[in-house]
Amino acid sequence: MTPQEKEIQNQQRNIAAKIKELFENTMSLFDMDIPENNDRESAKLIHHAMQETLDMLKAEIEKGTYDQF
Repeated sequence: MTPQEKEIQNQQRNIAAKIKELFENTMSLFDMDIPENNDRESAKLIHHAMQETLDMLKAEIEKGTYDQF
């Protein structure tokens, strides 16, 4: 196992917690900002926005953007 693989094992819960916290905070904002908010639709839209960002990061990684971070 590489040092990077060991570190990601240590960080996985932290990463998941931060992502879930961001998602839930954004859901709360939708509830406050939109009268009669449709929570399921909001959740889908927020997830989509988060996935687009992850896809963008993946493309940047493949381009080498973080090779010398």
